[in-house]
Amino acid sequence: MNTADQYVKAIYLLQQMENGPASTGALADMLDVSPASANEMIGKLEGRGLAEHEKYKGVTLTDEGIVNARDALQTYCIIERFLANVLDVEEFRAEARELEPVIDETVAERLDTIIERKPDCPDCFDPETDACRFLELAFEEPAD
Repeated sequence: MNTADQYVKAIYLLQQMENGPASTGALADMLDVSPASANEMIGKLEGRGLAEHEKYKGVTLTDEGIVNARDALQTYCIIERFLANVLDVEEFRAEARELEPVIDETVAERLDTIIERKPDCPDCFDPETDACRFLELAFEEPAD
Protein backbone atom coordinates (compact mmCIF):
# COMPACT_ATOMS: atom_id res chain seq x y z
CA MET A 1 0.00 0.00 0.00
CA ASN A 2 1.37 3.40 -0.89
CA THR A 3 0.60 6.96 0.13
CA ALA A 4 -2.03 7.37 -2.60
CA ASP A 5 -3.81 4.31 -1.18
CA GLN A 6 -3.82 5.88 2.28
CA TYR A 7 -5.39 9.03 0.83
CA VAL A 8 -8.11 7.24 -1.13
CA LYS A 9 -8.90 5.15 1.95
CA ALA A 10 -9.17 8.29 4.09
CA ILE A 11 -11.32 10.08 1.50
CA TYR A 12 -13.59 7.02 1.30
CA LEU A 13 -14.03 6.93 5.09
CA LEU A 14 -14.64 10.68 5.30
CA GLN A 15 -17.23 10.49 2.52
CA GLN A 16 -19.03 7.83 4.55
CA MET A 17 -18.81 9.74 7.82
CA GLU A 18 -19.79 13.09 6.29
CA ASN A 19 -22.30 11.57 3.86
CA GLY A 20 -20.82 13.68 1.07
CA PRO A 21 -17.55 15.10 -0.21
CA ALA A 22 -14.54 14.99 2.10
CA SER A 23 -13.24 18.40 3.09
CA THR A 24 -9.54 19.04 2.60
CA GLY A 25 -9.18 20.07 6.25
CA ALA A 26 -10.78 16.87 7.54
CA LEU A 27 -8.58 14.83 5.20
CA ALA A 28 -5.44 16.63 6.41
CA ASP A 29 -6.48 16.06 10.03
CA MET A 30 -7.22 12.38 9.49
CA LEU A 31 -3.84 11.78 7.86
CA ASP A 32 -1.95 14.18 10.14
CA VAL A 33 -0.59 16.21 7.21
CA SER A 34 -0.79 19.87 6.28
CA PRO A 35 -3.73 21.09 4.17
CA ALA A 36 -1.19 22.01 1.47
CA SER A 37 0.09 18.41 1.38
CA ALA A 38 -3.47 17.13 1.21
CA ASN A 39 -4.25 19.49 -1.68
CA GLU A 40 -1.14 18.38 -3.53
CA MET A 41 -2.07 14.71 -3.25
CA ILE A 42 -5.69 15.42 -4.20
CA GLY A 43 -4.34 16.96 -7.42
CA LYS A 44 -2.30 13.82 -8.08
CA LEU A 45 -5.34 11.60 -7.43
CA GLU A 46 -7.37 13.73 -9.84
CA GLY A 47 -4.64 13.31 -12.45
CA ARG A 48 -4.84 9.54 -12.04
CA GLY A 49 -8.63 9.57 -12.37
CA LEU A 50 -9.21 8.44 -8.78
CA ALA A 51 -10.80 11.58 -7.35
CA GLU A 52 -12.63 14.76 -8.27
CA HIS A 53 -12.13 17.96 -6.32
CA GLU A 54 -14.52 20.87 -6.35
CA LYS A 55 -13.20 24.02 -4.70
CA TYR A 56 -15.00 24.86 -1.44
CA LYS A 57 -17.06 21.64 -1.67
CA GLY A 58 -14.49 18.92 -1.13
CA VAL A 59 -13.17 15.81 -2.80
CA THR A 60 -15.06 12.71 -3.93
CA LEU A 61 -13.76 9.46 -5.30
CA THR A 62 -14.46 8.23 -8.79
CA ASP A 63 -15.68 4.65 -9.29
CA GLU A 64 -12.06 3.54 -9.77
CA GLY A 65 -11.08 5.49 -6.65
CA ILE A 66 -13.75 3.69 -4.64
CA VAL A 67 -12.44 0.30 -5.79
CA ASN A 68 -8.90 1.32 -4.80
CA ALA A 69 -10.11 2.66 -1.45
CA ARG A 70 -12.01 -0.52 -0.61
CA ASP A 71 -8.94 -2.61 -1.49
CA ALA A 72 -6.76 -0.38 0.70
CA LEU A 73 -9.27 -0.55 3.54
CA GLN A 74 -9.45 -4.32 3.29
CA THR A 75 -5.65 -4.52 3.52
CA TYR A 76 -5.70 -2.25 6.58
CA CYS A 77 -8.37 -4.44 8.22
CA ILE A 78 -6.27 -7.53 7.53
CA ILE A 79 -3.20 -5.93 9.14
CA GLU A 80 -5.21 -4.72 12.12
CA ARG A 81 -6.90 -8.06 12.75
CA PHE A 82 -3.62 -9.96 12.34
CA LEU A 83 -1.90 -7.74 14.89
CA ALA A 84 -4.79 -7.79 17.38
CA ASN A 85 -6.21 -11.29 16.99
CA VAL A 86 -3.15 -13.37 16.09
CA LEU A 87 -0.24 -11.52 17.69
CA ASP A 88 -2.17 -9.93 20.58
CA VAL A 89 -0.48 -6.57 19.99
CA GLU A 90 -2.07 -4.08 22.39
CA GLU A 91 -1.15 -1.02 20.33
CA PHE A 92 -2.46 -2.65 17.15
CA ARG A 93 -3.89 0.57 15.67
CA ALA A 94 -0.59 2.43 15.87
CA GLU A 95 1.29 -0.60 14.56
CA ALA A 96 -1.20 -1.08 11.72
CA ARG A 97 -0.76 2.55 10.66
CA GLU A 98 3.03 2.07 10.66
CA LEU A 99 2.85 -1.16 8.65
CA GLU A 100 0.13 -0.03 6.25
CA PRO A 101 2.42 1.77 3.76
CA VAL A 102 4.87 -1.15 3.49
CA ILE A 103 2.53 -4.15 3.28
CA ASP A 104 1.95 -5.13 -0.32
CA GLU A 105 -0.91 -7.12 -1.81
CA THR A 106 0.99 -10.43 -1.66
CA VAL A 107 1.75 -10.10 2.05
CA ALA A 108 -1.81 -8.98 2.78
CA GLU A 109 -3.19 -12.04 0.96
CA ARG A 110 -0.94 -14.33 3.01
CA LEU A 111 -1.97 -12.67 6.27
CA ASP A 112 -5.58 -13.00 5.15
CA THR A 113 -5.26 -16.79 5.14
CA ILE A 114 -4.34 -16.67 8.84
CA ILE A 115 -7.08 -14.34 10.12
CA GLU A 116 -10.15 -15.89 8.48
CA ARG A 117 -11.52 -12.60 7.18
CA LYS A 118 -15.29 -12.18 7.22
CA PRO A 119 -17.04 -11.96 3.82
CA ASP A 120 -18.37 -8.46 4.47
CA CYS A 121 -14.88 -6.95 4.74
CA PRO A 122 -14.16 -4.04 4.33
CA ASP A 123 -17.71 -3.02 5.29
CA CYS A 124 -16.85 -4.32 8.77
CA PHE A 125 -14.58 -1.29 9.30
CA ASP A 126 -15.95 1.33 11.66
CA PRO A 127 -14.41 4.75 10.92
CA GLU A 128 -15.52 6.11 14.31
CA THR A 129 -13.39 3.56 16.21
CA ASP A 130 -10.79 3.18 13.43
CA ALA A 131 -11.14 -0.57 13.73
CA CYS A 132 -12.74 -3.65 12.28
CA ARG A 133 -15.96 -4.62 14.08
CA PHE A 134 -14.78 -8.23 14.20
CA LEU A 135 -11.68 -7.66 16.30
CA GLU A 136 -11.32 -10.23 19.03
CA LEU A 137 -9.36 -8.36 21.65
CA ALA A 138 -7.84 -10.33 24.48
CA PHE A 139 -7.25 -7.16 26.49
CA GLU A 140 -9.27 -4.15 27.52
CA GLU A 141 -8.64 -0.96 25.59
CA PRO A 142 -7.86 2.08 27.74
CA ALA A 143 -10.47 4.85 27.69
CA ASP A 144 -9.31 7.99 25.85
